Amino acid sequence: MSNVGQARSRLKADCANCFGLCCTALGFMKSADFALDKANGVPCPNLQDDYRCGIHRELRTTGFKGCTVYDCFGAGQHVSQRTFAGRDWKTDKETAEAMFAVFPQMVQLFELLWLLEEAQGKTSRPELKEQAERLLGKTRAMTDLSAQELRRLQIGEHWREVNDVLLQVSEEVRAGIASAKKLNKKFGRGADLIGAKLQGTDLSGANLRGAYLIAADLRETRLDRTDLVGADFRDADIRGADLSGSLFLTQIQMNAAKGDGRTRLPEGIERPSHWCE
Repeated sequence: MSNVGQARSRLKADCANCFGLCCTALGFMKSADFALDKANGVPCPNLQDDYRCGIHRELRTTGFKGCTVYDCFGAGQHVSQRTFAGRDWKTDKETAEAMFAVFPQMVQLFELLWLLEEAQGKTSRPELKEQAERLLGKTRAMTDLSAQELRRLQIGEHWREVNDVLLQVSEEVRAGIASAKKLNKKFGRGADLIGAKLQGTDLSGANLRGAYLIAADLRETRLDRTDLVGADFRDADIRGADLSGSLFLTQIQMNAAKGDGRTRLPEGIERPSHWCE
């Protein structure tokens, strides 16, 4: 396993050591993804006394598909066991409001750790590697702030600083791919590719940051060194696609897509259990 793979192995949700924070802190609305409305800070009716989901195996067949897409990058157990030192919101009521407020902040920080670990491993430029290392240290320090400090934390400015490094790494890695310029003129950052028919297309080197790939046909596509920061993969068909060399892909994006056993994924991304074989 590479250094990036080892680092990412620590950025995985461990529900056994979390107090069901994604099932309580976060709200959702009745839709195709959720069978009912739930407000922020209100426990999901499917949450059991041991903080485990009572319908975990039936989530997608009982109207809770959205739950199978979500990933916290390991922020849940960190908030539960580190920030609040194992004090749960049921037995220590005073922690509830603060814990629910801190959790979304922590998820953002852990997502930044995920992206920075990859950036650090992909660049060959010493100054960029140094910037990524510095921002990794800064982000890790933020995750160890007190609950009170985390609630006051303005993450937006930090996100912008991280994004600048991600952009530079992306440009470095994608440089020299002959088809990239042509692809970026046709598609490019924030492209509306909802329902697009792209089966078998070579999208290597494209900048698809923030692209809308909802329900796109990406079967057998090649996305080598394709920048996918924030790309929306909801119901995108990626059966047989090769994303193993893509840039800045997250578990949430793959959870939202439709893949199969032939779909190739980057190191650290797990094949969702609901994908077809």
